[in-house]
Amino acid sequence: MYETLFRQVRELNPEGLSSLEISSGGSTSPWRQLGFAAYKDVDYPDFDICHDVLNEQFDVIIADQVFEHLLWPHRAARHVYAMLKPGGRFIVTTPFLIRYHPCPIDCSRWTETGLKHLLAEAGFQLGDIETGSWGNKACVLANLHPPDWAAFGWGRSLANDTDFPVVVWAIAQRSLGAQTLSEA
Repeated sequence: MYETLFRQVRELNPEGLSSLEISSGGSTSPWRQLGFAAYKDVDYPDFDICHDVLNEQFDVIIADQVFEHLLWPHRAARHVYAMLKPGGRFIVTTPFLIRYHPCPIDCSRWTETGLKHLLAEAGFQLGDIETGSWGNKACVLANLHPPDWAAFGWGRSLANDTDFPVVVWAIAQRSLGAQTLSEA
């Protein structure tokens, strides 16, 4: 997942782009290392994307493993859309076939199709949303056995099997000249 997404961000020439990361986890976020011209992060609960909207717009907004924890993901996606510049991109990653993990709550899972349509309901055009997924049966099974992933071991296959997605992601581009939903 990260190999694909980081490659796509590098192709956008991040050194000329402003970015917002929602719940980055701090200074060690790998997204911070991509060399954005401006990088800002906000963290839950001080900033709740379901209720809060910054009074600025960004070229790229990243929500990496956040949306599964939101009570109101549709509202959050609309808020992201409002904070994107026309032509800007939203990168969202979520788990799918991974065990329950309340941090502080765990609410939702999406397939590629479900995530694409969640974003379309928020204002993104279906044709401007690219989705992907990664996983395999062995990884899914390893995740279901406590205590953690370490027991799975590092020498296992990373081959992708679309029938067993561990993670799902999307990159959605706000159309050029698009109005915010409140303007429409």
